Amino acid sequence: MILVTGATGFLGTRLCGMLEKKGLEFTKTSRSLGLDLRDEERSVEFFKTIRPDYVLNCSAFLGGVQFGYEHAAEMFRNNMLMQLSLLEACKQSEVKRLINPIGNCSYPGEAVLYTEKEFWNGPLHESVKAYGLAKKSFCVGSWAYGKQYGLDVINLIFSNMYGPCDHFDEVRSHAVGAMIMKFVRAKKDNLPEVVIWGTGKPIREWLYVDDACDAMIRAMDIAPYDDIINVGVSKGYTITETAEIISKIVGYEGKIVYDTTKLDGAPCKQVDGTLCSELLKWTPAMPFEDGLHKTIEWYLENVEK
Repeated sequence: MILVTGATGFLGTRLCGMLEKKGLEFTKTSRSLGLDLRDEERSVEFFKTIRPDYVLNCSAFLGGVQFGYEHAAEMFRNNMLMQLSLLEACKQSEVKRLINPIGNCSYPGEAVLYTEKEFWNGPLHESVKAYGLAKKSFCVGSWAYGKQYGLDVINLIFSNMYGPCDHFDEVRSHAVGAMIMKFVRAKKDNLPEVVIWGTGKPIREWLYVDDACDAMIRAMDIAPYDDIINVGVSKGYTITETAEIISKIVGYEGKIVYDTTKLDGAPCKQVDGTLCSELLKWTPAMPFEDGLHKTIEWYLENVEK
C-alpha cells in the first residue's frame, strides 16, 4: 500500500490523481487531513497504524524566493521537523521505500548545469539557504537511516515545478504561478503594465507537475540507489522569456516592467537528467509551452471563476 504525505498540496494533489488513474491503492494524509508531520510521536503512531509499503512524500513548508528570504527561520525549522519525523516514522513502521523530492535550490548557488557530482561542491545561494539546506540535510538523514537501519530512500531532485493546482499568489507562489496570475488579471482589468519581480535575467528550468508525479511513481520500482537523482531536461528559460511566453498565451498586450528592488535568486538553475534517463528509463515529457497552456486553462477554470 502507498501512503502519500502532504496529499492536499500542489504536488500531492496531482500525485493522488495520477495514482487513482493508474488504479494503485493509496492512502493520503496531510496537516489539513489531521496529521502534522512536525509531531514525531503522532507521526510514528500513524505510520504504525497504516503500515505503508511505500511512502511518497509531498510534504514541505515552502514559498517563493521573497517569502523564503523573509521567513528563513520558519522554513528551516518546519522542514527539519517534518523530515526528522518522516525518517523515524518510516523506520519504525518498516517502510519498504520512501520516495522523497528535493528542490534544485539545494545545489550550490554558483552552479550552472546541475549534475549529481556537484551537489556538495559549494555554498547555497543566500536567497534559498534555509530551505535548500533543510532539504539537503534530508540526503544526509537518508544515508544515515539507510546505513544504520537499512531504510531504503530514493531522493529525486526536481527542477522548478509548475502546473495545475499550483499556488497562485504573488508572495507564496513560485515564479510561473505568480506570473500567470498577474498576466491573467492584467488582461481582465485592462492594466497598462505587469510588474515582474527581479531583473528578468535568471535562468530557470521548469518541470511540469505531472512529470514530477510520474518520476515519483516510477521510482518505486527501480533498484535501490542511495544518492540523489536529478529529474530534468537541461533546458532553461530566462524569467524574461518565461514572462513573454505567458503574456502571449494569455493574450496580454501591455507593458512588462521589472522591479529590480526584488530578489533575483540564483543566476541559473538547470539540471542534467542523464542519470534519471538511465535509472528510471524515462525523461520528463511535457514541452514547456504545452504545459503552460494546460496550467493557464486550469487557472482560468478553477481560480479566476
